[in-house]
Amino acid sequence: MQRKSYEGSMCPIARSLERVGEWWSMMILRDAFHGLTRFDQFQRSLGIAPNMLTRRLNALVEAGLLARRRYSTRPPRDDYVLTDRGRDFRPVLIALTAWGNRHFAEEGIASQVVDAATGLPADPVMVDARTGRRLDEPDFIFDEGPAADALVRRRYAFARRRRADERDPGGSGRDL
Repeated sequence: MQRKSYEGSMCPIARSLERVGEWWSMMILRDAFHGLTRFDQFQRSLGIAPNMLTRRLNALVEAGLLARRRYSTRPPRDDYVLTDRGRDFRPVLIALTAWGNRHFAEEGIASQVVDAATGLPADPVMVDARTGRRLDEPDFIFDEGPAADALVRRRYAFARRRRADERDPGGSGRDL
């Protein structure tokens, strides 16, 4: 079955998932942040089939999250290194780590983010760089941006109506 492509979507979440939504991709990026760069290192760490690893590495290179760096010409061999775009993915992996530990680590925490100087566990939160405030509701919400098309504007108009209805239960409750 062919999966749906979000290539032309206006949604930044859909666009991001188009590049990294396949779970092997996130595991490869995790390992790249741990310093792995070579095909055989990724394969050993992940236990992934070579053909699948080749496809995922090619997709991450094409998406601009990894770059190939030739380290051997005979035979031809490349390192796979994080690009600026790939390094910008780090907060996503930190958030997933914290969320996974909070909700799915019944047997205990196997991996966590710690302060490099003290070794103490971090408690990651997202904050607005401009104000330093936590990005929690109701103070921060998703909303349309300047390039929003009609579908995106309709989606956020619906969300605004839902929030208004929550404040005023006698509201319209119209569908999207």
